Amino acid sequence: MREKTILATKDWIKGECGCGLIAFEIKHPARWAYHDHSASTRRFSGNATTTYVGSWRKRFRLIRGEAQLSAYRDEEKGITRRFCIECGTAVAYERDASPHMINIPRGLFSDAVGREPRYHLRMREKPDWAWEGGTLSNLKGFPGVLYERPRKPKKRDLPEDMF
Repeated sequence: MREKTILATKDWIKGECGCGLIAFEIKHPARWAYHDHSASTRRFSGNATTTYVGSWRKRFRLIRGEAQLSAYRDEEKGITRRFCIECGTAVAYERDASPHMINIPRGLFSDAVGREPRYHLRMREKPDWAWEGGTLSNLKGFPGVLYERPRKPKKRDLPEDMF
């Protein structure tokens, strides 16, 4: 990846790492967007789910920060993950099985990418603590904080010997 001094246009969508040392662009629209629920992605991101935007590699360009990119390679899985060496932001996820594609965390883009995340990968690996869209209520005394009320177990959910 070579550094380029090209500014974003409406045809290109700019993204960058948390500290801004690494900046890149993809051609609009992105190829796809998806939610990854896998255990391996969870360990790298620290989140229950990471949403990625996929782009053809030829529609991706690094604007600045090549020297700040670090790579972690998992030879067994054929996966390379790229990170900013300054702030630790995960910048890219690449698979040997798809050498013409690059996947970038959706949160690194401020603008619309032209695709909604409609796909869910590795749902069976979703952790039991992940939020599943339950009803939220305001937490009294903490403006802007919402919480999920504990679910009352239904009789059929309780062990039979409890009654």
